[in-house]
Amino acid sequence: MLRLLNIEFHKLKYSKASKVLIIMYFVLLSSIALIAAIKFDIGPIKFHLAEMGIFNFPYIWHFNTFVSSLFKFFLLLVIVSMMANEYSNKTLKQNLIDGLSKKEFILSKFYTVIALALFSTIFVFIVSLILGLIFSDYNEPSIIFSDLEFLLAFFVKLLGFFSFGLFLGILIKRSAFAVGAMLVWAMLEGLTKLILYWKLRPNVDDIMQFLPLEAMGNLINQPGSRLSAVKAVAEQVGEDLSYDYAVHWYEVAIVLAWTALFIFLSYRLLKKRDL
Repeated sequence: MLRLLNIEFHKLKYSKASKVLIIMYFVLLSSIALIAAIKFDIGPIKFHLAEMGIFNFPYIWHFNTFVSSLFKFFLLLVIVSMMANEYSNKTLKQNLIDGLSKKEFILSKFYTVIALALFSTIFVFIVSLILGLIFSDYNEPSIIFSDLEFLLAFFVKLLGFFSFGLFLGILIKRSAFAVGAMLVWAMLEGLTKLILYWKLRPNVDDIMQFLPLEAMGNLINQPGSRLSAVKAVAEQVGEDLSYDYAVHWYEVAIVLAWTALFIFLSYRLLKKRDL
């Protein structure tokens, strides 16, 4: 495993585009801390996000993983460009000539996907822990380390998303077209959802939860309506914001099943393809 990872990190090390994208991604993850600086007054109304409780434990785990997952497209570009470079630079063929099997080649890419998802999760954990210790009103260990399942959901979400990108990169061979295919798939899922709402409104979510991007999105639901300030406003206007924010085991299982399928299809595709 370490040998295969070393091969991939060596390739990333000498790819300027990948290094720039990875740095931008982690800079954006760090920028979550800047939210704490957003503060302005409009007459008697004082707006300070940090004081609204977004960095309170355990809510911060939900909020930060949700926001951080919005930046995942930067690493998607790294994944698909990584595969595109294998074809354009003919390193894939050279690796196979040098004795790397096709199975080992796919595993090296999958290990890289796991590493990027894991590094992202650890980084979000560290940033969230620091922000929480600074701004949270609750510092009891039992509260700090509750709701950590959102970090697991974040890791699984990235793992599934990057595996999908890896499969598209192998299938299409061109990074721009692979990203385009991902966007087209997202639009197709959105269109499918609209059609199902029109035809089968009560059962839409039961069907949509099995589609890959929808399944990944279901892992971390929007955290906005969970804020006490938002709930207070909703109660004043008579709105019911009851929502299921929990990370469910079957949602994790669906995404892991898609991840396994994407890696298997990537291997089968590479095995059958004449290089």
